[in-house]
Order: sequence, then structure tokens, then C-alpha cells
Amino acid sequence: MTVREELERLEHRRLNPLAAFADQSRGRPRFEEDREEDVRTCYQRDIDRIVHCKAFRRLVHKTQVFLQPEGDHYRTRMTHTLEVARIASTITRALGLNEDLAEAVAMGHDLGHTPFGHAGEVALSKCLGRPFCHNEQSLRVVDVLEKDGMGLNLTWEVRNGILCHTGDAWPETLEGQIVRRSDQIAYVNHDIDDAIRAGILTNSDIPKEITGVLGHDHSTRINTLVTDIIRVSREAGAICLSPDVEKALKDLRSFMFEHVYRNPVAKSEESKAKDMLSRMFEYYITHPEAIPEDFHPQLSFEGLERTVCDYIAGMTDNYAVDKYTEIFIPMGWHVRG
Repeated sequence: MTVREELERLEHRRLNPLAAFADQSRGRPRFEEDREEDVRTCYQRDIDRIVHCKAFRRLVHKTQVFLQPEGDHYRTRMTHTLEVARIASTITRALGLNEDLAEAVAMGHDLGHTPFGHAGEVALSKCLGRPFCHNEQSLRVVDVLEKDGMGLNLTWEVRNGILCHTGDAWPETLEGQIVRRSDQIAYVNHDIDDAIRAGILTNSDIPKEITGVLGHDHSTRINTLVTDIIRVSREAGAICLSPDVEKALKDLRSFMFEHVYRNPVAKSEESKAKDMLSRMFEYYITHPEAIPEDFHPQLSFEGLERTVCDYIAGMTDNYAVDKYTEIFIPMGWHVRG
């Protein structure tokens, strides 16, 4: 028996019967021969494929809420991803579900985010004339764009969790549903933390009817949400919160949209970011020869608009600024001597 097979058998002995077992995965888009020497389950392999891909490394230089903030302690897409993974791991472990699947989904859920956060999504939606959704782009990254067009060939369960971590459709696995909930828990609470650091909020600004349920500080709010979802889900056999905590979380999200996500201080540079990405999109549409050679094969089978969109969506904030400067900002003239 291989190490992988031993791990798969161990899952059946220790996990909840409702868990997504690795040896019962629906498989990958392309068939792969079993590796007899592999010491990883299919979900563990997916974690490694995501963590070692280029799109994952770029998350460290992509905006969460505040565009290119000055200071080392503001969240980025990378730190957000890690926080989601840790929250999901805690909940999944407590419910006896598959931590490896939850970690893989969490690590991959935001790979398709544009530079400059949701401002980038708005800009590309306008350029395309149809909604650009980062969850769909995240799936596109792992299915198509990574490994020079080959994709990462992830399991169905991980791909479903990535696609359905936001939007109307919910993940079909309980582990994927946990990641969706963990994403909400993470971003609302760490965005409060960043907003307080930026001087936009104070803890006392949060309505008492919310803090009375969730708590008056960052760690207490997260602990309340995590322990509540564990307790209620264990009793219900489904991933859910108690009605009071669910309402408090929804009210907190509404509060954040009103006071932070649409705050003119936090969003003061968004119009510039949108204009910058829109101008670059137009430039590459009219100058396809300027697109990096790595994307040229894609032009032949997916067309110019889709290729330009993929190129811009994959940019980090800093790279987008550098490319914009290179294209549109006059450079100083130097005399050779």
C-alpha cells in the first residue's frame, strides 16, 4: 500500500461521513495516471499546484481594499488568502471535514482578482461590455492560463469551490461552503482592522446592536463567528450560522459598504485606477504587438479582447502602474556620452 492510499484510508477512519473524501473525487478535467510513488492525496496535490503557480505569487502585490497603502501592515490579496485558509481550517477540522480540500479552495479562490481590487473588476467589465467576475477568472486561471495554457488540472471539488466562493451558486461540498463563509468572516473583520488603522473608523463607530452580538474587538468578532458556525453546523449537519449571528454579520457587511467600501477616503484613487486600466485595455487592443510573447499563442484561439483582458487582469498593482508609465508617460531624454 502506498503512502497516498494509507492517507486515503485514514480519511475514512477519522472524517465525518459527510466529508469529501479524496479517493471519491469526481476527478480532473484531464485524466492523469496515478503516481505510485506519490505521498499526497489529490487535494494535497492541488494545494501544491496552486501555491507554486505564478498567479498565487502575484497575490502579494494585489490590493485588498486600500490601493497601494503606505505601510507594511495593510492586507493584500495574499494575506487575505492566508487568513481565509486558517479560518476555514479551524472550522473544517472541528466539523471533521476534509481540511486539505478546504485549504486548496481557499488558496485558489482569489487568483483571478484584478489589480486595484474591485475597481479593476469595474474597469474590465466596462471594457468588455459585460460583467467581469473574479471568481470566474480564478477558475479560468487554474483551468487555462497557468502553465502556458495547460492549466493546473485541479480536481472537480476544488474547481467548484473556487467558482462558487461568491455569486448565486453555492459550492456543492461542505468544505467549499466553509471557505465561502470563511471568506466573508475574514474580509469583513480584517477590513475593519485596516479601516481603523487608516483612521476611517474607530471600534466605537460600529453599531452597538452588531457589537453586542459579535463582540467589541477584532479577535472576539472572529471567534464569535467561528465558534457559532461550528456549534450550529454540528447540530444542523449543514454549514450555517445561528439567526442572530447571521443577521449581525449581514448588518456588519452593510455597515462596511456604507462607511468603508464606498468611503471617499478609501476610494479616492479608484477613479484613477479605473481610467488607467481602461486606457491600457484600449492601447493593447490597438497595439496587439505590444502584448508579451507569452500571450501570443492565445491570440490565435481566444481572440484579442479575451487575451488583453487576461493580461491586464493578471497584473499586480505595481506592474500595472509601471506599464502605464511606460506607455503613456514621457520619459526624460538622455544624451549619450
